[in-house]
Amino acid sequence: MAKYVKASHILVKTEEEAAKIKEEIKNGKSFAQAAKEVSLCPSGQNGGDLGYFSRGQMVKEFEDAAFNMNTGEISNPVKTQFGYHLIYLTDKQD
Repeated sequence: MAKYVKASHILVKTEEEAAKIKEEIKNGKSFAQAAKEVSLCPSGQNGGDLGYFSRGQMVKEFEDAAFNMNTGEISNPVKTQFGYHLIYLTDKQD
């Protein structure tokens, strides 16, 4: 089991908006560009990059999703107290 994951994310207000953005990414838009354009999180200015984190550092729903993903995968919308996230897992380390 990975001890650390590296992820980027996009935070928006609605599940519909998150789904629309995921579709745009599937159709060729870069995740980082989408994050810069629409993410409500300050990390959006860095393309959504959150760097490496371990369990216990993020809210549970976000953390559970990130740690259960495969490298290179983009999540379906993940609901947290902050809104809806698209998570892009870029690395895992033991």
